[in-house]
Amino acid sequence: MTVSIDLGELAKHIGARLEGTTTQQHVSGIASLDRATSEQVSFFSNRAYRTELQKTQAAAVILKDDDRVDCPVAVLIMDNPYLGYARAAAWFNPVPPVVAGIHPSAVVDETAIIAASACVGANAVIEAHVQVGECSVVGPGSWLQTGVIVGQHCRLIAKVSLLTGTCLGNRVWVHPGAVLGADGFGLANDRGVWVKIPQLGGVRIGDDVEIGANTTIDRGALGDTVIEHGVKLDNQIQIAHNVHIGAHTAIAGCVGIAGSAHIGQHCMIAGGVGIVGHIEIVDHVHITGGSVVLQSITQPGVYSSGTPLQTNATWHRNYHRFKQLDELAKRLHVVERKVAQTS
Repeated sequence: MTVSIDLGELAKHIGARLEGTTTQQHVSGIASLDRATSEQVSFFSNRAYRTELQKTQAAAVILKDDDRVDCPVAVLIMDNPYLGYARAAAWFNPVPPVVAGIHPSAVVDETAIIAASACVGANAVIEAHVQVGECSVVGPGSWLQTGVIVGQHCRLIAKVSLLTGTCLGNRVWVHPGAVLGADGFGLANDRGVWVKIPQLGGVRIGDDVEIGANTTIDRGALGDTVIEHGVKLDNQIQIAHNVHIGAHTAIAGCVGIAGSAHIGQHCMIAGGVGIVGHIEIVDHVHITGGSVVLQSITQPGVYSSGTPLQTNATWHRNYHRFKQLDELAKRLHVVERKVAQTS
């Protein structure tokens, strides 16, 4: 379905100021600077693409006021062009409406409470005492175990597993293959033999959370694993039992968070980060990609660890020198002690 809007209305929708053309000019999509046509808008937020900006044939470009001098077409000026891009893209690609009903192949227990406006897809399995709220979608092949609660306007895209003890707030999106509420990795050692510890808690998901494909969130051992409002989780993230993630934190793919870690609000955790268990990270912390967090972070800021990519030969030289640091430190300590004795 093609969605068309005049530039004046689009400017109001994204919170921009239109200059350089009439407000009645219509556009019907968004594209990159080098591909946009006279019927599309584009955006500019990275100065590495200045050449593309100067040559663009878009109807208008979303950008900052400082960058308008390099734009040959109309401009939609705002302080955060990337936010404008997000709003415009959402306008041109609206979410399909919910088609209410239960597919004939779905298996729904008679004690489940499914809102009349909800949709249950093909081959979904909904067990006893499950609740699915208004206008929510349980996608094809999804499994909702006994007692699961799904709020209003949620979307379980496909093959999503919600196990007993899982509760979703409103407007939660869960992408294919995600598993919420599986047992945490709780084991006790009996003279070299591992004994499973029953996991008795649940998983609580706040409003406006998005959970990526094949991400797993384990149930708590005793209390609950908690994901607060507005958290955004990428694909293939592992969140262990009793982890608590604060509101509006964003976590990129392949992050692993060990049990009982507490992550604050408005944090950003880049891809491949590992976080050990039983530590606390305060609000407004940004952890760069590939870092390993071994202790609590008590001050907001940007944190990094690991070795950036180098040529193999350089890395080998540095590695061998790194192995000598302890011996060098001991020798330096001897020298410092001798200097102190003679001074």
